[in-house]
Amino acid sequence: MSRLTVNERPVEFDMDPQTPLLFALRDAANLTGTKYGCGVGDCGACTVMIDGAALRSCLITLAECEGRFVVTIEGLSQDRSHPVQQALVAEQAIQCGFCTPGIVISAAALLARNASPSEQDIAQAIPNLCRCGIYPRLMRAVQRAAAITRREDTISAAPAPGITHEDAGRAVPAMAPQPFPTKTQGTNP
Repeated sequence: MSRLTVNERPVEFDMDPQTPLLFALRDAANLTGTKYGCGVGDCGACTVMIDGAALRSCLITLAECEGRFVVTIEGLSQDRSHPVQQALVAEQAIQCGFCTPGIVISAAALLARNASPSEQDIAQAIPNLCRCGIYPRLMRAVQRAAAITRREDTISAAPAPGITHEDAGRAVPAMAPQPFPTKTQGTNP
């Protein structure tokens, strides 16, 4: 039985202690935000924070996590209000989204230890692969998140955390749900 803290909750995994943390999180804890990418630690899709460090969960066993503190994308911010999440949206640095959780965790770990990272610091801390090629926008987003962390910037375009869908539609009209066109009698499809 492996005991660790995941997203501030004590968890016991009744699994083989040699099971990669990735599979314990996804299959046993149903925390599917952490993605399986390459399985060898190269892509970064499975990145989680362990005791504050961004680490590849496909390379770490449950036994190695015994007694440690793990943060997944689900535990970083319940309402997506973390500066990295807000900045990625504001800078349009999200494409397909598959790599996004690992990138967010890597950036959050960086900013927790260095609120004024250089471009080189960012590139070293976030070696995650993104097939969509968001790297220039990612650099701007992390720099902006750093400024927000230092309280030198804010993001006003994103709806406030906890906002309802209806309020978000009023605040940002493009987010308002549009009714589906209905077919009326006497018109061609």
